[in-house]
Amino acid sequence: MDSGVNSSAVAGGPAGRSLSEHAYTTLRDMLVTLEIPPGAPINEEQLSRSIQVGRTPLREAIKRLQAEDLVVIYPRRGTFATEINITDHGLIAEVRRHLEGQAARSAAARASDAERAELAALADRISLQRDDVDLMRLDTEIHRAIYHCTRNRYLEATLNHYYNLTLRIWYLFLTRLQGMPRHVAEHERMLHAIIAGEGEEAAEIATGHVAHFENAVLAALRE
Repeated sequence: MDSGVNSSAVAGGPAGRSLSEHAYTTLRDMLVTLEIPPGAPINEEQLSRSIQVGRTPLREAIKRLQAEDLVVIYPRRGTFATEINITDHGLIAEVRRHLEGQAARSAAARASDAERAELAALADRISLQRDDVDLMRLDTEIHRAIYHCTRNRYLEATLNHYYNLTLRIWYLFLTRLQGMPRHVAEHERMLHAIIAGEGEEAAEIATGHVAHFENAVLAALRE
């Protein structure tokens, strides 16, 4: 499936990061946006050339992605993008409803002034997006920024894991999801609550947002 997404727009270039981190973020975004479709083989030689890293950092990235359930390695067969199991969406959403609320609450308590300014800049961009792919990219930026603001690397890593798995399902149904602008616009209130230090309000909005998106996917499945 071609998602129409250029992964470089999500991951950025390698400046300021290690080659293995660059390989990881680039390949991760190719997988979650379905630029590499579910079940597709991972061609290490081709990827090394296209993202301009050696085989060692690429293999390090693949090991991380295997641990995050985004790729699967079969002995003597190779590495493949993990298939998408739609029935997992409800299970993932069940976990995220609890964790997203905690992330919003923690971010409201712990974000620095500079991070709150970054969140405000993200909130200002919401009304400017019209295209569903751009909205999904912005949704991704917002979630990852909030996770980072929790100052809890365990919570951040766990949420990124489940969010990446959720993203693959969203991109699979992107053309059938209804009300994308409305869904992403829900973040504006949440971001302003975090910026203002209103943790409980932010947590309530975050939990509701996960439920709304889950319902949108279920509606797309019924079509």
